Amino acid sequence: MALSDATPLRILFATPEIAPWVKTGGLGDVSAALPAALAEAGLEVRVLVPAYPALLAAFPQRSLVARLDQPGGQLLPAAISHVELRPRLGLLLLECPACYERHGGPYQDRTGLDWADNAMRFGLLSKAAALLASRETPLDWRPDVLHCNDWQTALAPAYLRYRHAPGAATVTTIHNLAFQGLFPAASREALDLPPAAMALDGVEFYGRISFLKAGLQHSDRLTTVSPTYAREICEPEHGFGLDGLLSYRRDRRGGDLVGILNGIDTAEWSPATDRSIAAPYSARSLALKQLSRAALGERLGLDLDADAPVLGIISRITLQKGVDLLIEAAPTLVARGARLAVLGSGDAGMEAAWRDLAAAHRGRIAVRIGFDESLAHLIEAGADMFLMPSRFEPCGLNQMYSLAYGTPPVVRATGGLADTVVDCTPATLANGTANGFSFVPATTHALLATVERAIEAWRAPEAWRSLQRNGMARDWGWDAPARQYADLYRSCLPAAR
Repeated sequence: MALSDATPLRILFATPEIAPWVKTGGLGDVSAALPAALAEAGLEVRVLVPAYPALLAAFPQRSLVARLDQPGGQLLPAAISHVELRPRLGLLLLECPACYERHGGPYQDRTGLDWADNAMRFGLLSKAAALLASRETPLDWRPDVLHCNDWQTALAPAYLRYRHAPGAATVTTIHNLAFQGLFPAASREALDLPPAAMALDGVEFYGRISFLKAGLQHSDRLTTVSPTYAREICEPEHGFGLDGLLSYRRDRRGGDLVGILNGIDTAEWSPATDRSIAAPYSARSLALKQLSRAALGERLGLDLDADAPVLGIISRITLQKGVDLLIEAAPTLVARGARLAVLGSGDAGMEAAWRDLAAAHRGRIAVRIGFDESLAHLIEAGADMFLMPSRFEPCGLNQMYSLAYGTPPVVRATGGLADTVVDCTPATLANGTANGFSFVPATTHALLATVERAIEAWRAPEAWRSLQRNGMARDWGWDAPARQYADLYRSCLPAAR
């Protein structure tokens, strides 16, 4: 029986990370902000996440609510503890010390190598999610919808098909299709999957087990994090071998695949309240932004002058993010008078290239390898514009932070970047929609030409103020996406199908 609009939906939100305790990228931010927005909208939400050391330390008063000791190959036993975060929002911590209480990241050790038992670690997370969403749940709280996120939880819908009596509808969100959770077929038995699962309509993918394909195959609905990315992943160029399945799900029954643009946490990312910047400001007091510009220059040792635009870059240092294009363009940008403020980490070779550029252009290029939350906020506020030339970008958050901070972004028009940044042209300036700059070819030439356009606009203060205010005028928060997710959840309940 479908719930009425007045009946609170119960959502089990399964994720491998959650900010601020465990975060490697945008998924951690989404896993904190979206459940909170859903709870604010009146839904009952429980976030299931592994009990990593940071979470155990943060919540010593957690309550044990279940022991999971059903038969399940090497995946059990484990335990579930509960923390009430706020009304209608709780954490369910999956406790298994051998799997999760480790020094290092959630997916890799301190040397950057994947944990050798990731299949078992996230098989356990998926199995626990499926059990809690089934009719056999050991909890006195059973969800109406199980919402899985990325490959680390995407095996759960397969477990509901093969090992449990389903109790909840299922939604799987693709945050980045490039990461699919591929493991040897020999892992099947240890993962407690039946032989029948190793089939074209199961979890098999070119002779291996694909956690993500399991979710794409067996979930009631699929989402991804922007409308444009939902279209792109149905094409071979961006489909990573799954475009055929995704196209089928998109076209079936009027569309099982939808793109819902992420929001940002506007309590954390607002220039009017940000304590990490030199002074608060708004669209009505943009002159105060210059104080953060000066503070950024002082913190990074940049030689600033009134005619030198500051270009901000906060990024994983990878090919996906187009960082190779930025490295190649940097000497030319500096020669044209720009200053670069760079923060990020990733590929060792590209990190070294950034260090070399900073050494060769002291005072003009400043590079900080790693991540620094306060510096990230100061770059967003203090930069004149923000560079994000991603080859593909499922959604992206930094371009939305930049828009909210009056720092017009320069982006490649792909995925969520295409959905949020409106290229500055005479027509878009005139109709009030322009908020940044975009280009299509993934080339250094196209990037340089677009930055040149941006610098020209920056030197025209009236037009630049219009760009800034256009970006700051839109509500980039989670209220609208949360309403879209609530509607989607209702659409996959039995009476709505």
